[in-house]
Amino acid sequence: MAKSKFSLARYKDKVMLELMAKTDHTTLAVWAIDCAERVLPYFEEQFPDDPRPRKAIETLQTWIETGVFKMATIRHASLDSHAAAREVGEDNPARSAARAAGQAVATAHVPTHALGAANYALQAIHRATPAAEADAAVAQERAWQTQHLLELGRNYAS
Repeated sequence: MAKSKFSLARYKDKVMLELMAKTDHTTLAVWAIDCAERVLPYFEEQFPDDPRPRKAIETLQTWIETGVFKMATIRHASLDSHAAAREVGEDNPARSAARAAGQAVATAHVPTHALGAANYALQAIHRATPAAEADAAVAQERAWQTQHLLELGRNYAS
């Protein structure tokens, strides 16, 4: 069975965009980290000596905790994570995981980058899952992402 083609555009669904529009910046950043961290092991297991994607997530966590925003720091962390993704070469789960981390840290600058982190996490799962199970695994992950964002929104609103 051939694996279906994964398209990031396919996951810019109206429900998710509406939910994100109602969610504050910090909550979106926490969600972006959570989405990226679920797939980061794909990168770290294959490239244990490359800290760039993990550093991107840590940079975003620092912004969440301190509120200190330095564009040069955010940009550097994002570009480094995307460079790690390019160095992976072929399209595989590790590459998508590094891109998820790069998008996550960019959420500090533009909140909608959180969707990029979530979508690259979906892509990593799609690439890591056997063809017969890939669509179901992606659907299950998107359901988790949606539910998790709803829960975070409730927790941060309280």
